Amino acid sequence: MLGEKDRKTLLQLARNSVQAAVRDEPVPDGVVGSRALQDARGAFVTLKTSGRLRGCLGRFVADDPLWKTVRDMAVAAAREDPRFVADRITPPELDELQIEISVLSPLKKTEDPIEEMELGKHGIYIRRGERTGCFLPQVALEAGWNKELFLDNCCSHKAGLPPGVWRDDPATEVYLFTAEVIRSRP
Repeated sequence: MLGEKDRKTLLQLARNSVQAAVRDEPVPDGVVGSRALQDARGAFVTLKTSGRLRGCLGRFVADDPLWKTVRDMAVAAAREDPRFVADRITPPELDELQIEISVLSPLKKTEDPIEEMELGKHGIYIRRGERTGCFLPQVALEAGWNKELFLDNCCSHKAGLPPGVWRDDPATEVYLFTAEVIRSRP
């Protein structure tokens, strides 16, 4: 668990990074912070304005310090999320910007996701060949899905696979992870 000061540092870094990216300014560099911010950890950054998704990208595995991963993913969510290529965040939206950072645990492969997964606690990463998809832990609760719908929707909407393939195809791998979620106040 990150301390309150580290959580605030990451939120401010993400906000400053998004603002710089949107305004085509240099991105902040050189955040030191505590030892926890120096550890290599995966993270996702989700951006919303008025409750509407405006970008979400992340890395499961990172070779860089957590602060750098958060900075880079904040910029990527603002500028590189392919879902918003024709509708990027604009400077007037910055005042309304809500930021959510999900600091990830390592992935853990599961043979029985229904038994091992706890909705709201675990996110999922599904892989079959080159096709992959993931949902952060909070997605299942926000959507009101049960475990089967969570897995099926990840297959069909994220990985481009048939629903249920997680259940009956041995070539499909399912991984679980947890996330420490840090949210800015709207």
